[in-house]
Amino acid sequence: MAFDVSRRFLMAGGLATASLAGCATTAAETQGAFPATATPDPYLLGPKEGVALLSRNENPYGPSKAALKMVEYAANKGAYYTSPEAIQMLAQLIADKNGVTPEQVVLTTGSGEVLSAIAMIYGKTGPIVAPRLFWDTTALYAVNQGVGSIDRVPLAADMSVDLAAIEAKVTSETGIVQLCNPNNPTGMVSDAATLKSAVKRMAAKTTVLVDEAYMELADDPEGNTCIGLIDEGHDVIVTRTFSKIFGMAGLRMGYSISSAETAEKIRGVVMSWSPCTSYAAAIGAYQDEAFIAYSKQKIVEAREMVNMTIDTLGLERLPSQTNFVYFKSGKEANDVQKAMAAKLISVRGQYMDYTEWTRVSMGKIKDVERFCKALPEVVGA
Repeated sequence: MAFDVSRRFLMAGGLATASLAGCATTAAETQGAFPATATPDPYLLGPKEGVALLSRNENPYGPSKAALKMVEYAANKGAYYTSPEAIQMLAQLIADKNGVTPEQVVLTTGSGEVLSAIAMIYGKTGPIVAPRLFWDTTALYAVNQGVGSIDRVPLAADMSVDLAAIEAKVTSETGIVQLCNPNNPTGMVSDAATLKSAVKRMAAKTTVLVDEAYMELADDPEGNTCIGLIDEGHDVIVTRTFSKIFGMAGLRMGYSISSAETAEKIRGVVMSWSPCTSYAAAIGAYQDEAFIAYSKQKIVEAREMVNMTIDTLGLERLPSQTNFVYFKSGKEANDVQKAMAAKLISVRGQYMDYTEWTRVSMGKIKDVERFCKALPEVVGA
């Protein structure tokens, strides 16, 4: 089905009304040979030569071939602004898959932009109540702009999100509740029934935001998502991204799903316009089920390798349903990071005061194998 969608863009007869941009000639046709001074460094993007990049939760198996085909098409139309038809098409694809209307979908430059916009809107009305440890970059964006504050609630003893404690903090004065499910950096999924019940009760008092950046990687995405609560009329916003399962972190496309009224409010605050290449890649990738399945299978394969290594060493780890694992090494996380860097392996350093906890992302199997081989040496096992 993804091929059919892409083909609609590539058919000459459809370009007038359904293209990402108007007609254009290629750069070679207008400028001659590619200037030698502009020849791209093969390591301008991605890991440097010999480095196992396992620190940024990227998916190196993407973008899919369908996405790349669309990027090539869009790049040759790069002289033109993204067309309303392209924006509408992607919104319609997302709406159809999730049982909502296009008016409920806000498309942005990665989910980071829509999350930042939401923080700016709701941070003005009261504190952002959130777990102590979550992907807080976008909430901090608002705080750094002088908008609002974050009321962090400690994690439960098992490092899961303490939904009961968060709910106890929520009042009508709360600006918004922000959850991340699966959570980053813990990788843990909240129990679906418990989460949805808590979200419903909290949404009766204030807006609840659920960042589902890693949901497609969960064991049961359909059972765990909170998108269905929106259709039930609850004051809930769900955000998703193309950066993870689709392997498009550098191409930047994300979105939110909410009520149409809330979506309109968010659109008034988003701060940039995604390029035609982002829309094209997203349209090409969104229904590429074969790539999605392959991508998830490789990530799970790598995660099982890491889990087995950590278990063999007798170290503590959290049950991840993402493309990373959070584990307790017994050493300072920043020291582990430095020791791994000396072996040309990049892992995440310390989060807050979780001094002995290290997050390692899944990458190509050969890179994950390097990490698994190096870990016993780094932790002194």
